[in-house]
Amino acid sequence: MAEPAAAEQRWLQAARDFLRRTLPALEGPGESEPPPPLDAVLQCLRKASGGDLPLGYSFVSISDLQHQQCTPCCSHLTWSTNEFKEWAHQGQGSLPTHSALPRTYLILVGCLTKGRQDNKGELVDGCLYVKDNTGIIPCELLHFELEWMESLFLFPSWSYIPQRDESTTGYLEILMDPVPVNPPKEVPDSIPVTYPASAEPLLTSRIPCKKKSNLTVAGELTRLGPLLHIHHKTFFFLFLECFISAICVPVLVQKPKQLAWHHILQLSHRYTITGLTVSSLKKTGQRMFVTGVSSCILPYCPEKVRKQPLDSSFQGESTQSFSLESAEQLSDSLELGVEKERPTSTKKSKVVSYVGTVTKILNVQAGLYLLDDKVCLCLAYQQLLNSARGLRPGACLELIGVHVLQKPLVSFPFIVLGACLRSNIKLKSFSRLSTHYQPPASSGNLYLQLLFRYNLGVPAYLWLVSLLEMFEERFSCFFGRLRLLLGSRHRSPGAAEKFLDPLLQAVVPDREQARDIYNEILAKIHQCPLQEYLPLNPPCQAPSLSALCHLAEQKSWEGFSPSQLLSPLEAQHMGTQELNRRLAWSYCTLSAESFQPRLILLGVLRVSSRSSSLQLQDKSRTLTCVISHKDGSPFAHTALKGSLLQVENYQLIVERFLQTDFPSWEHLANLEYVREKKNSVYVQFYFEDVQVLHGTEGQIQKGLRNGNSSSLRKKGDGGLTSELESPEAKLLKLEDPKPDTQRDENCQRGQSSIGGTSCVSRLFIVTQKEGLMLRNYQLPREEDGKGRELQYSFQAIVLWLGRPRLWSHLGETDNLPELEEYSHDGEEGITRQEALLLFMGKSVRWFPFLHPDGLYRFIVHRCSDLEVFDKLCLPSVPPKFLSRSSCPLCLPVQDTWHLKHETWISSLTEHQLAAKSVLADMDQRISSIPEVLSNSFTGSLVSFAGEIVDRTLCASPRNEKLCVPVGLQKQRGRLLASDHSVKLSVSVASDSHVLMDIYIASTYLQHLWGLLPGAKILFQNLERRISRFHNVYCTYIASSCVSIISLPASCLPFSSRPAREAPLPSFMFLSSLQPHLQSLPRAQILCHLSCVLVLSLQWVCSLCSSIFKEGRCTRHSPACPSHTGVRQASARVLVEDGTGEALVLCRNQHVAAMLGLSLLEWEALLKCVQRRGSVLIQHGEATGMGCAEEPEDLVACYLRSLCRSPLICRPILLDFSLDRKPSRILEPAPLPLRNFRCSEVEFVSQMRPRPSLLCLNVEEVKHHILSYLNSKRISRTSSCC
Repeated sequence: MAEPAAAEQRWLQAARDFLRRTLPALEGPGESEPPPPLDAVLQCLRKASGGDLPLGYSFVSISDLQHQQCTPCCSHLTWSTNEFKEWAHQGQGSLPTHSALPRTYLILVGCLTKGRQDNKGELVDGCLYVKDNTGIIPCELLHFELEWMESLFLFPSWSYIPQRDESTTGYLEILMDPVPVNPPKEVPDSIPVTYPASAEPLLTSRIPCKKKSNLTVAGELTRLGPLLHIHHKTFFFLFLECFISAICVPVLVQKPKQLAWHHILQLSHRYTITGLTVSSLKKTGQRMFVTGVSSCILPYCPEKVRKQPLDSSFQGESTQSFSLESAEQLSDSLELGVEKERPTSTKKSKVVSYVGTVTKILNVQAGLYLLDDKVCLCLAYQQLLNSARGLRPGACLELIGVHVLQKPLVSFPFIVLGACLRSNIKLKSFSRLSTHYQPPASSGNLYLQLLFRYNLGVPAYLWLVSLLEMFEERFSCFFGRLRLLLGSRHRSPGAAEKFLDPLLQAVVPDREQARDIYNEILAKIHQCPLQEYLPLNPPCQAPSLSALCHLAEQKSWEGFSPSQLLSPLEAQHMGTQELNRRLAWSYCTLSAESFQPRLILLGVLRVSSRSSSLQLQDKSRTLTCVISHKDGSPFAHTALKGSLLQVENYQLIVERFLQTDFPSWEHLANLEYVREKKNSVYVQFYFEDVQVLHGTEGQIQKGLRNGNSSSLRKKGDGGLTSELESPEAKLLKLEDPKPDTQRDENCQRGQSSIGGTSCVSRLFIVTQKEGLMLRNYQLPREEDGKGRELQYSFQAIVLWLGRPRLWSHLGETDNLPELEEYSHDGEEGITRQEALLLFMGKSVRWFPFLHPDGLYRFIVHRCSDLEVFDKLCLPSVPPKFLSRSSCPLCLPVQDTWHLKHETWISSLTEHQLAAKSVLADMDQRISSIPEVLSNSFTGSLVSFAGEIVDRTLCASPRNEKLCVPVGLQKQRGRLLASDHSVKLSVSVASDSHVLMDIYIASTYLQHLWGLLPGAKILFQNLERRISRFHNVYCTYIASSCVSIISLPASCLPFSSRPAREAPLPSFMFLSSLQPHLQSLPRAQILCHLSCVLVLSLQWVCSLCSSIFKEGRCTRHSPACPSHTGVRQASARVLVEDGTGEALVLCRNQHVAAMLGLSLLEWEALLKCVQRRGSVLIQHGEATGMGCAEEPEDLVACYLRSLCRSPLICRPILLDFSLDRKPSRILEPAPLPLRNFRCSEVEFVSQMRPRPSLLCLNVEEVKHHILSYLNSKRISRTSSCC
């Protein structure tokens, strides 16, 4: 024989060295056998490869495979290149989006074993392993023989599948039967056996179980249960059926060395099991055969067995046993009986067998797999087969005895095949695709914990899975997946469990007892949680903030029409500019119940350093939020920043912004005039409706101490169920790192750690806070540091309490030693030191937490300098004024400083009363609306609280337009034009008619949220002004600030301007009107219409307000392109009620009522006026005016005759209010004298000036109503006398 080539010699030497180093010693009957010689392995290689040595392949050890191979691969020792390509092509046929397994040229030799070593010795879990001297790795085989156990094999075809996260090693898929290196073991010749028909009486015997001799049973495997690991024990059940009857007996296999039987057993095959004994369950008493230490399983061969009769010791009384037919009939009768009592909506699943290919892993932790892109396999109700090894996309599965559930969850798109403990899942072929291994969690699987805790059915479980998947997807980037989905077996529940427990309790309040798995396996009549199901329509969902906002925006525009925003009676008299301005800004309010199913709000509380607003954030987006307290105190819980919140009662506000070009109200139905639609979404809710699901690191025991849970004016005693976290949590970096950072950069997996434990803090109380806006402070731009741009900022005046303090540990700052010192030193030892805090840059994030009358603490981490605050102080005024007490030092707040809210002034305890008495006069003066409207009020800056009655967008006065830099307008993306202002009508209460008008420029609105009708607002530092008509109003200025006291009622209508239910007008006399009254409630009088002083009917251009005549505008220089006219009418009439006279201004539709014209007559009259453009009728009583109408005009003659006709001089019932903008401003003058004649007697009397009234409604008075009102008026007059 020729000498082998040099390459073959090198290969053989490398193989010899490898085998000597890696092959394990084999277990024999005595001592361990030495490793086999090289010739035996080489002979196997030659046999497998067709006679030649595979010189192109190299040996690989288990350790090298686990640590060096990071991607899936396969090795086929006996295949050609074409065979491999064909194999890979067939694998890609079902899933073309996946790539095939890459081929490697490696030789694997190892020993098949049933267990692995751990710290406590050998661990046998029912899985198979391949081991050598370097390591051990799990493996999966499609075919396995017991004689292969603990034998050395050459594996000619295999795949290695690493784990996805690379935290642990993967596993092997043995694609072809291994080639044994050792000879197979011999099987005994003849075995005495007992058949199930003869053995069943032992299980039904009434005689108590005693220790009996072992028994050998032979039969056909009719059912194979899954491997179960419960209470640190692994076991499975199998059922052997008699060859000639339907009688079957259960066998429990629980010995560690026998768990490998589960890999060789195949349904419908015949087996012989030796060494069986009878045992029973402790709780139920159910009997079964149990394997012993000496038990073995063999294939049934009639030639090698002989029937053995039962020993006399096994004989005893037995109960009547049911055959399979009788059991099925009994089961059917029971099921029919239950079906009659079951609700019609309850469905019963069918049991089928199915063969399919895994196309997608839906959720490995939940045990959900997609087969053939149309069927969902649910393995949650039985433990996953071998930790889901082999269940990869492309693998073929055979399902036996699975339940079919049609549409168990309304929102679930697939048919569900559910596997119970009687189902059998068999892997028919491995996947040929390059996909990683995704193992299920070995412990702490919240999916399965909640499934078994609440004994959920498939519909509720699928809903649970959808909620948990959403939860993990949205918030794992903030807190980590393990912390979110943490179970409560060994510690406090995690965020997901806190969220899901109340929901599951509501869905299954009357859940059954714990699942009885033994009865489910052993009972003759099949009972399992998958037999019956009630299709579930999810009662609630928790979508992402992006999806929530999208749904809100979609719902706000559904069925929206611009005509909904205006009253037709008002719109038909508006010009183009006013009409489009009234349509420019509207809103709608949505609640959780506005959606089906109900939507739950989840988000991480953060503060934006750009908008300085509170926000809820998840992975998808941020959502601005407004948080208030039900007791009226402002929200100041700085400890909640970075916490995960759940809110079920909330108001979702969609602000709608329209850019329109409607010529007139008649075109509102034509949406072609809508140029652009935008919207802004934010949410508002009460803090009492918040549940804290997860805070930051550590628990804060004093996070919501009495100061944080108390009211601004009175201490609250309501308890909170939320859990807060340690002060380190407050440093969670959820602010915007840079103005232009992407959204994903805000999802930070960890929290900022504190390097040093020492810190410096200083306590202070806020006495005044100004609003957030652009001021003349400039900071370098963060992009390049060269240019400078205006930044938003705000400032607050504070009073320092004590001196700065050095703390060795952050947790020590929970106390208030500064106030304790005040109590000991007394008031005389206290010196007041004010400071002006300037917040700009990233420090503006503290704007929503900072409120007057609140005690706060600045904390500077990693600092030991007690003068850190004094060193940064700057003079706010020239040095010569610093000696004045009204000029505090200015302290720029640094971005790295942390703000902690301690308490409120009103919540100080008894031993802190000294400090409280000193700070008592620091409270800001809060006035009432009637006080501000009073003529005796002298202040220029006012603060008051009130409820918003109405919100109207109007044009800004020319002298109040703010100049906003063009670059800033583009950067901020303004939604309202800068020449617009909003007018808020505010009253003391919803049933009050005393109104205060507040004007806010649109430049301030982008930082003011929650200014909605129905909301109660605390306005601070507004500027009080008096108009030229002597009306009092307020404007929002740079020093102004607003705080929301209470949110609007949740029953607000779905509209832009909710109509306030007006109380009934009060009945009064003209003589009781006060001459200088600022605001008058809506009142009603019974009066007589004396005459019409002025009547004006005209058509004006909707664009330029010029006279519109004969279908065109009359403006010529420059020419107006408008072809739309708007009709307008006004009249000033004189009325009297016997106690006085008044001038009443009527507009539009009220003019027709005053003239007593019907709707048809009024429309015809206006059409006639359109031909000439305008008509003006003036009564002769108007001084120096005379009759201005043309005599030959028939319309003017008709109107003049109508105004002078005695028919219009009639009693009317008039609803009115004071005309706050009369045509003439009356100056104080002596009361004029007027002559009155009664028969022949003449009287002279002083007359007060006629008040100017604004007509709100006119009603004709019938005779019986007139009699009733006259009698009522007479009775009131007599009572006053």
